[in-house]
Amino acid sequence: MPNRAERRAQAKNNRRGVPQQYDQTHGRARSGMLDEYQLQEKSSRLQDGTDGPWKPTGGTIEETESLLTTSPNYTNPKMFKAPHSARQWFRVISWLLIALSAIAFLVIMWLPSHPMWLVATVSIVFAVGVLSLFFTAGNPKHNPNLDQNGTAV
Repeated sequence: MPNRAERRAQAKNNRRGVPQQYDQTHGRARSGMLDEYQLQEKSSRLQDGTDGPWKPTGGTIEETESLLTTSPNYTNPKMFKAPHSARQWFRVISWLLIALSAIAFLVIMWLPSHPMWLVATVSIVFAVGVLSLFFTAGNPKHNPNLDQNGTAV
């Protein structure tokens, strides 16, 4: 049976640091434990064909302007031209449905009594307008407001 000094020292050690039930080292040093971050870094270095610790290289960085195919100062004078195809006319109608149903929501919000058929009708018109945008959307490759990575310019 340990004496009083040993019991007090062990109680003091138990109060400090990680509780014993969670301590994976069981009092040993942590140097032998696996570090997941270092394992991931080593794995990526091995995939790149390099080994050893990471060291900065003195390589040059390419200019970002040479990577961009679109100019951030791009202005398209024909951006707001009249719709010239059936798809674009349906897109205009979809946006009109969404705008009109939003206005109708604001109007029926102030009505003293809300007929259920009116709320349902406005909700259905709004849903049809939003869903029709998915069917009338064009090819994102032809969008002049996106760069080659799909980021808005």
